[in-house]
Amino acid sequence: MHPLIQEVQKSQFKRIPEVRAGYTVSVHQKIKEAGKERVQIFEGLVIRVASGSGLSKTFTVRKVVEGIGVEKVFPFHSANIVKIDIRKKAKVRRAKLYYMRDRFGKSARLKEKQVTDQERADEEAKMDALIAEAVEAEAAKKAEETAMDQAEESAEAPVVEEVPQEESAEEMKEESNS
Repeated sequence: MHPLIQEVQKSQFKRIPEVRAGYTVSVHQKIKEAGKERVQIFEGLVIRVASGSGLSKTFTVRKVVEGIGVEKVFPFHSANIVKIDIRKKAKVRRAKLYYMRDRFGKSARLKEKQVTDQERADEEAKMDALIAEAVEAEAAKKAEETAMDQAEESAEAPVVEEVPQEESAEEMKEESNS
């Protein structure tokens, strides 16, 4: 990806928790209707996390409403997503859980464990540490680039050397006589 595009995208990144297939999440999404804005919560099972990077990365959430399966695809860094809460984590052995579309009732159950407030806090602290580490690495990289630029500028600057003046013939005779 072009560096200029990456620079523009950096300002649009949001801090989000790690989301994987098998997690039950509630996505708080802004909805605009008739000039009003409200937050709607969509809670369901993550059946897919799209393999992408940057702003184009998405995840698909599925829930069953009155016997009908509803799926929504959310971009991770969308301006319309207010918050993503992880409710449960299930043990799954697949990256894409499309087989859940065919299941209902007891066969649709997964081995799940509830996520406690302490686990949420730990995950948020881990995210803060990763962000701080990335900021430090970026600052070090910029400092290194400026140092390299300054070194190149000093190397390109014309170097003024003192040229020894030739001694006159009279001075050479005087030195040889002494």
